[in-house]
Amino acid sequence: MRPLQFASAALVACLSIAAAPQTSLPHSTITIDTPNGAVRFNVEVAKDTAARMQGLMFRTKMAADAGMLFDFPRDDYQAFWMKNTILPLDMIFIRADGTISSIATHTVPYSEQPVMSQEPIRAVLEINAGRSDALGIKAGERVHNRIFRD
Repeated sequence: MRPLQFASAALVACLSIAAAPQTSLPHSTITIDTPNGAVRFNVEVAKDTAARMQGLMFRTKMAADAGMLFDFPRDDYQAFWMKNTILPLDMIFIRADGTISSIATHTVPYSEQPVMSQEPIRAVLEINAGRSDALGIKAGERVHNRIFRD
């Protein structure tokens, strides 16, 4: 193989690895109290830097009751983008006490525009776009999971 062919083959191999969805993340259950009753999501938990950077990139489908919980080591302002993210998402920004700070609905696939938290937050829950509105999830409501001390 010539050097250029080898470099091209190596690049394709690296891109294939980077494009593969994560499958080994821990799972957990999130429950959100809404005026319509509690709603549950079965989520993958991204709690290290590599998992948080990969997020839901390259995924082509996600169950209606699924999502990803981004668990940060401390409260801070957070910014997300949708680069390489195929699915439109709702991003739910959650305070350390488990209350919802804000929700960014219908984020745009592939966008590199930052989606920012409005205050320091402990976690972000990403779910399919439109689910927040459909389920009546709003800012101020309570989220239950072990990372919120309950």
